[in-house]
Amino acid sequence: MIIQSEQALEENLIDQLIGMGYERIVMVDEPEMLRNLWEQLEKHNETTFSDQEFERILNHLNKGGVYDRAKTLRDKMSLLRDDGTHKNIEFLSMNKWCQNQFQVTNQVTQVGEYKNRYDVTILVNGLPLVQIELKRRGIELKEAFNQVNRYRRHSFASGYGLYQFVQLFVISNGGN
Repeated sequence: MIIQSEQALEENLIDQLIGMGYERIVMVDEPEMLRNLWEQLEKHNETTFSDQEFERILNHLNKGGVYDRAKTLRDKMSLLRDDGTHKNIEFLSMNKWCQNQFQVTNQVTQVGEYKNRYDVTILVNGLPLVQIELKRRGIELKEAFNQVNRYRRHSFASGYGLYQFVQLFVISNGGN
């Protein structure tokens, strides 16, 4: 049996995603995720947001559970601009999916009931939509499954709850 470390699995996966056109970004915590979300939503919506406008977007995003957030992803938000006008903000382009911004990051720390560090996260327009938990070869997948469940209970809803937007969990040990 080939022994491959978790770090090697992560790097191989990230390299594959970069080869498919994903942008690799380095983020270590929620404040960096929020800055990236701000930049990606501005890019995706071809606009700029003031501090107050982005705070309104965060308030809109930070409500409801996982299913409510899945709906929020598909809907547009009517943002009240500082000048009194409204602008429809799109979180995901459903019809023209290739116009979304695809990014990959790893080892993001989220502090909730416990401090957790997630292996690989795929972001679309700055929102974490896919969480990948890797274990080195030879480790049972059940360990990764249990770890994702712990993350969900202990830290996904912490802060602005961005990880509650995750729509897909992937677990792998490099062989399965």
